[in-house]
This record gives sequence, structure tokens and C-alpha cells, in this order.
Amino acid sequence: MCKKQRFFIELSYHGQHYHGWQYQPNAIAVQEKLDQALSNFFGEKIETLGCGRTDTGVHATQFFAHFDIATEFSEQKQKRFLKSINAMLPYDIAVKHIVKVHEDAHARFDAIKRSYEYHIHFHKNPFKTHTSWLVPDLLDITEMNKAAAYLLEYKDFGAFCKANAANFTNICDVSRAEWIKEGNAIVFHITANRFLRNMVRAIVGTLVDIGKGKHRAQHIRSVIESKSRAHAGASVPACGLFLTEISYPYIVKPFEEILDNE
Repeated sequence: MCKKQRFFIELSYHGQHYHGWQYQPNAIAVQEKLDQALSNFFGEKIETLGCGRTDTGVHATQFFAHFDIATEFSEQKQKRFLKSINAMLPYDIAVKHIVKVHEDAHARFDAIKRSYEYHIHFHKNPFKTHTSWLVPDLLDITEMNKAAAYLLEYKDFGAFCKANAANFTNICDVSRAEWIKEGNAIVFHITANRFLRNMVRAIVGTLVDIGKGKHRAQHIRSVIESKSRAHAGASVPACGLFLTEISYPYIVKPFEEILDNE
């Protein structure tokens, strides 16, 4: 048996049929399906640790997890890894890369930046039912963007955190927050070093209230400064939320590229 090696795995998933990323005692999670496939492939019990957690119904176009293996990862296994793992996984989970990393590398704690998108469409579309939120009202995107810009001026986002969440701190460094029009839809882009539980969906709900004319853009200042979830808008449906990018302070190259360079 060889010394344990640590790997990062990059994947994407459609969250419709899962109760989020993290293991649930009485529900199916993405982590459970991935760990089962990896354990079968390597012939040993594999337990992954994800870069974060997503709620029920939330999607990820980029997600990282790390795991350790004690068995030899032979050249033959390397060549068939992606094809074999993806064949074992459900259609709505796809592994993109495997990356060999330092034994102390950590998918969650080493991440320095995370990005999300929230998708809204305005006309009934059966092909967007599970990947976007249908809002049949006219929204003032200019006012919503004015409000979104205020987010960059604050650090404490407790007002957008799920009630009773056990957070060590509510401090987040938001570096991007803007709505972009894409055809007959709009997409909210937000980037920060970390996010609180339910934070993006609560922010979007507050911004949509502003877009509907219930409040002016400056309202979001009073919400943030209140530090109370009761003052923010309702959490929007999970279907429109995507985790889209995770950044690390080191380069995460696909394993095949590492092999080529060694």
C-alpha cells in the first residue's frame, strides 16, 4: 500500500433531484453519489470534502472537492478515470478533472473567491423551469443595480443569513454584484471570498423587491445596517441559483496536464 495521496476533483451538477451537496441522513445528496462512485473505482472507502455546501435544488457549474487515496493510482487507472467515474454517476452529475495536490491542500479552506449567478426569466419557458425563476413582473434593472452596488460598501451581511445559522462570523468581502441582461432574461452575478447560508437568495429577493418598486435602491442600506434577517426580502427559489466559480491561491491543473509536465 502506498502513502496516501490527496486529489482535487472538479465537477458540475444539476441540483434539481438533490438535497444539496452535503450528506443528508434521510435524503439524497451529490456528495453521497460521488463518494459511492469514487469508492467503487478505487476499491477503498472514499470520503470527499467539498469546497462548500449548496442548498436543495441549487446547481453548480464548477465545484471542487478533495479526497485521499491509499491505493496506487496507476497509469492505466489514470487513463480511464473520467470515463469510468462518469459512467458510474447519474446523468445530472459530471466529473471534469482530477488534480493531484499537496497533502495539506484543502478544497474548502483554501478557496479565496467564490462566484454565483442567479437567473430570472420573464415569460413562461418549459426549458427553464428548473434552472431559472419565472418573474412575470416588470423589473427596474437600473434601480436594482444601484442597490447591488451598495453591497460592495459593507462587510457584515448578517441581514441576509438564514435564521439560527451557526456562523463564526457574518463578515464577507463582496467584490462583484451586478445584474446583466441576457436576451429576455437577467442574471445576477455576485463574487465574494465567502458566503453565508442562504445569503445570495436573500439578497436577490431584496433586490427584486426594489426592482418591483416596493423600495428605492437606498433601502438595501437600511437592511444591511439592521443586521436582521426580518428586514430583508424573502429568499427566492433555489432553481435559479448556480455556483459558477471557485478560485484558489495556487493553480489547479487537470491531472493529465501535470503528468505531461513531469
